[in-house]
Amino acid sequence: MTHVHLLDRLIGPVPPPLRTAAELAAFEAIPYLDRILPQSTYEALQLGAAADPGAAAIQFLKKADPGETPLTISYARFMARVTQSANLFSDLGVGPNDVVSLLLPLVPQAFFALFGAQAAGIANPVNPLLAREQITEILRAANTKVLVALGPLPGSDIWNKVQRIKDDLPNLKAIVVVHGVHGTADEANVVYSFDALIDRYPADRLTSGRRIAAHDTAGYFHTGGTTGTPKLVRHTHGNQVYQAWAMGLMLPVGSGQTLLFGLPLFHVGGALTQGLAPLALGGTLVVVAPAGWREPNAIRNVWRLVERYRPAVFGGVPTVLAAALGVPVAGADISSIRIASGGGSAIPVAVGRAYTEQFHVPVLEVYGMTETSSVLTMSYPDRPVRLGSAGHAVPYSRVRIVKLDAEGRCLGDCAANEIGVVAMAGPGVFSGYLSEAHNHGAFVEPGWVNSGDLGRLDDEGYLWLTGRAKDLIIRGGHNIDPLAIEEVFFRHPAVALAAVVGEPDAYAGELPVAFVQLKPDAKIDAAALLDYVRERTPERAAVPAHLYFIDPLPLTAVGKVFKPALRRDATRRAVSRMLADLQPPGGSLTVEVNAHAAHGSLITVAIQGVAEPARALLAQQVHERLNPLVMRHEVV
Repeated sequence: MTHVHLLDRLIGPVPPPLRTAAELAAFEAIPYLDRILPQSTYEALQLGAAADPGAAAIQFLKKADPGETPLTISYARFMARVTQSANLFSDLGVGPNDVVSLLLPLVPQAFFALFGAQAAGIANPVNPLLAREQITEILRAANTKVLVALGPLPGSDIWNKVQRIKDDLPNLKAIVVVHGVHGTADEANVVYSFDALIDRYPADRLTSGRRIAAHDTAGYFHTGGTTGTPKLVRHTHGNQVYQAWAMGLMLPVGSGQTLLFGLPLFHVGGALTQGLAPLALGGTLVVVAPAGWREPNAIRNVWRLVERYRPAVFGGVPTVLAAALGVPVAGADISSIRIASGGGSAIPVAVGRAYTEQFHVPVLEVYGMTETSSVLTMSYPDRPVRLGSAGHAVPYSRVRIVKLDAEGRCLGDCAANEIGVVAMAGPGVFSGYLSEAHNHGAFVEPGWVNSGDLGRLDDEGYLWLTGRAKDLIIRGGHNIDPLAIEEVFFRHPAVALAAVVGEPDAYAGELPVAFVQLKPDAKIDAAALLDYVRERTPERAAVPAHLYFIDPLPLTAVGKVFKPALRRDATRRAVSRMLADLQPPGGSLTVEVNAHAAHGSLITVAIQGVAEPARALLAQQVHERLNPLVMRHEVV
């Protein structure tokens, strides 16, 4: 192989040094477009396959069992199936501006269909675990022409949802069924079997003759929370190829490398960062199970899977990283791991420190969003890693901290270490949402996406996230929009005001909790009100974990609920519960949560009336309880 980077025409056998800002500037002196070889995800995958057609592109496991024999799909076979999928969709009438939506778990056909749909038209992978109503809304917003879905199989309700959805999609021309097709495929009623049809089509060329341009739309990804009106992020092929290029530059995921894969393909981290990038660079995806990391065996067997498949990078959302720490290594050989990496939500410093101390590997935190085609900043492998920081912008991307006025207009950049709104630009940043109505406030300036997150850049340009300017709650990497939950509360006749915010959680990062002010003389207990909300909330993860009655709710000068105060209140309550059994006899342990200039918010635990050495032991116990939280804390 002549290049370590298959997508870059200029990088030779020695990776470029990116240890300092000066070395990065020298690398970026050559324009990005002069470097990049492929114009489309299809071309990128062709380059990955051509490096070694006989190598394994995907090794598929059914139950995350290190002892099972994987279904191995070579690069030649993988590329043939992607091409055949594209030709199948073209034959069903899909053109460059038509949408193929996907409701699939992590089966091999999901990878073929995702990238085949992008070669024929526009791919729209959707979370099949969403409620039927939410899926319908997303598919309708995308103007779905062909739907690829899992057929009727035990343990899955996807096909039942499809039967109830299809008549609500006015542009739907065909349904393509994967697995469970006995008595399901009915070509007279435009229901087709994926596996029965695929071999009819050429595997060596796109029958459409399409020449895909970098500015053509490759995919729609739904975002903005699973319980609100869906926003469809529009990615170009150029956006997605950049993500693959950047990850190939920053991480060892290319030829000769394996990656344990368990993220869903409806998430940009799964489809692009951990999916497209290794496949375009000649690496091997080891798909742990159709349910990914949600398969119980996947975490239980994690270190034995590492021993069997020898990945250099162990990556996932922070809940996966944290759960893996709870599994004994038990003598498994995990020496292949050179880097741990995670994103989707902040990695608790204690989790990062545990990987550093137990496994002696750096923990590279990544940060980005669906609107940036996934990762835009990360800790650089060849620079000092600062736990709790999301590092620097990847090459050719930029990050700023800006001040915004009440209308969302940019007033300028913040000073070093001053907290403001994180804005990002670069080749991976999208041009806008599919619906123009969602684009208001999406950009702080042309090309600079408004993340909705708060952060600061330190004196050396490291990014530190300190909170959220927007209300989105991230539960284990799962986005929850509180607005739709609040609307359910408001429909109850006893509720005057309601606000849903995120409360810190040691495992999930955040949990949704509700603050409610009842109408005068109204009476209802928390359990009954939560039952009411649960019955009317389409996504189980969005149901508040706790409900707090307060009167009055804190309001701003213009009468809006002041959520920062509620977030601090929720944090104080959560931490107090976590420490409840540590209350010392004859002394006190109190919790306060206040704004902090560097961290956004800071938990302060005060120990009073306890003498040494009991005080030192109690302080140690407090630290052990609170270390898994993302929010910083101190004991005084």
